[in-house]
Amino acid sequence: MSRPDFSRFSWEQLSEVRIPRPKNDSGRNMPAAITTSVILIAIVLVGILVGPVAWYPIVATAVALATWEVHRRLTEGGYAMSLSILLFGGQIMVWSSWPWGLWGLMAGYVSSILLVMFSRLFRNGRHTPPRNYWRDMSMSVFVLTWIALFGSFIAMLSNITRHDIPGPMFILTFMLCVIASDTGGFLAGVGFGSHSMAPAVSPNKSWEGFAGSLALGMVVGALTVRFLLHANPLLGVVLGALLVIAATLGDLVESQFKRELGIKDMSRMLPGHGGLMDRLDGMLPAGVVTWLILSILQT
Repeated sequence: MSRPDFSRFSWEQLSEVRIPRPKNDSGRNMPAAITTSVILIAIVLVGILVGPVAWYPIVATAVALATWEVHRRLTEGGYAMSLSILLFGGQIMVWSSWPWGLWGLMAGYVSSILLVMFSRLFRNGRHTPPRNYWRDMSMSVFVLTWIALFGSFIAMLSNITRHDIPGPMFILTFMLCVIASDTGGFLAGVGFGSHSMAPAVSPNKSWEGFAGSLALGMVVGALTVRFLLHANPLLGVVLGALLVIAATLGDLVESQFKRELGIKDMSRMLPGHGGLMDRLDGMLPAGVVTWLILSILQT
């Protein structure tokens, strides 16, 4: 077979030749990722089986670890934030939501923001003006919102009841929808992903993966709401769709967060997955959406 002759083409013409983008791959250490996933699922199952008594400590621990993880990365990036206040405020928010629900959560959230505002103001004493006050204070409020506030809504799923259906069924509904979203996105993204959704933010996230997440998320949402919560499956379709959208936006936010800090993973806390926030990034906003929708069923 003769070799093709490229001599008749100019460099400008050759530079315009587009090579098809290869389909997306996972890039994970799959054995480690699977082992970690099994352990995490086992922990979640304990929370589902036992109820709020176990679920709240699990969520509170995750909030604390994720806060520490993000704070460490931000400190490396030059931000001046109080870890003790972020941890304290986060725990106040989570635990206040157990006996007092949304009102307790909001009271804890506002109190935490006030602590952040005043502590950062006088970080260098009364006689030295604070530097980068608005930057550091705003980032602290963002961390409290992103992790502790959103995480508290996931904790409150265990408090929802519907007739004789206990809170753990609402947790299970949420987790199954999250797993369906991740699974659908992974399979469709790896198998068919070639059109990047937001290449400037997250090059590996594709429209095909999003479509897979959306399809499986809505199907599982309809099934779980119908058979676990004994409610209209159309509510489950809405739940699945909005959960996937919220989770996708959460993924993109964390991707941009890491991009601005110049890091690949939040940490190496979870083998095969990266950091804890690399797993919770989409789950946290999805938990808020799930609580808002399933609270309609509260009786």
